[in-house]
Amino acid sequence: MGEPKTTPKTDAAPPAKPRKPRGGGEASAPAARAGDEPVVRVRRIHRRDLNRVWEFLKLVFREVNRETVEYQRPRSKKRFLEVYEEEGVEQLLFDVVEGQKSEIVGYAECAFEITGSDNWMNERYFAKHDMRPLFVEELAVHPGYQGRGIGGFLLEQLEHLARVRGCTHLVLEVAENNMHALSFYRARSFYKLDAAIFLAKKVTTEAELLPPRKLKRRPRVSAKT
Repeated sequence: MGEPKTTPKTDAAPPAKPRKPRGGGEASAPAARAGDEPVVRVRRIHRRDLNRVWEFLKLVFREVNRETVEYQRPRSKKRFLEVYEEEGVEQLLFDVVEGQKSEIVGYAECAFEITGSDNWMNERYFAKHDMRPLFVEELAVHPGYQGRGIGGFLLEQLEHLARVRGCTHLVLEVAENNMHALSFYRARSFYKLDAAIFLAKKVTTEAELLPPRKLKRRPRVSAKT
């Protein structure tokens, strides 16, 4: 997904920027009691989570990044840490709580504005179509928990966030050859906005320098009469 940073111009006022917790953060959900079924909770990211989340994202995208033309985010830990400091970006963690232990099983990152100075996102497109998007920058589900409803919970949370903040659409990017992800989104009523895809044509290669060639013999000098 791109790194969208200017608010799309619409008639409606843009939603106020959410501010991230910088101190004690949000109160944690009560721990599950022994014998209880595991539960999945959602909370906003905290500075103390950053290293664990980075390792989680590397695990999730290791295989995907071997197969796609574009690197899927996050591109670098430096960029990931920069995102935490940006206003207008929400970073949500989903963890499974069993007793006193918790494990990160999902991550969602979204923005209420187009962010990033090098983005290719056309804000006028959204204004023209009367759209106030919530830009979904990242969705990640632990490979060991796929098929257990985590992805659906991530999208449900983002849709709820969009609804209460006055957004009209969720907008995201997915690699065309990521068939599993495409099936997941299409089953949840996502549709294609644009037709931009990567194209390639094989070119017959030739060496820039011509191969060696035999030297012509010296011409015979005719005998004088």
